[in-house]
Amino acid sequence: MAGVKIICMNRKASHNYELGETYEAGLALQGTEVKSLRDGKANLKEGYASIENGELYLYNCHISPYSHGNIENHDPMRTRKLLLHKKEIKKLMGKVKEKGLSLIPTKLYFRNGLAKVELALGKGKKLYDKREDMKKKDATRDIERAFREKQKT
Repeated sequence: MAGVKIICMNRKASHNYELGETYEAGLALQGTEVKSLRDGKANLKEGYASIENGELYLYNCHISPYSHGNIENHDPMRTRKLLLHKKEIKKLMGKVKEKGLSLIPTKLYFRNGLAKVELALGKGKKLYDKREDMKKKDATRDIERAFREKQKT
């Protein structure tokens, strides 16, 4: 993708959730938050999004305070507003309420100079689902390793 600089990714999201369709939302940020993001100092691991009063908010997303900031520096764990069209928010609201899905931030990036977050609709995995996924990954890794060894000889 041209003009895209990825800041951080939530790698645990696919492990903890069955991810579905994704949405791109803008972020309403304060001045020093943008500078921290440009330095790549953000964390989405515990983050989630929620709809309140017809508006979308991002919670538990940690953006470190800017190193050269002053007393006007931001709170690293503050709630941030996400920018989406009203139609998209209503569509998401219906899916979250009806199907019991969660909104999980998967990526934080700059596109054409604007901070964006990629949200995915996800359903939480049970422990046995996680174990099964790990077994499948291990099996495919072993097969690929055996195949490479076979080609070397």
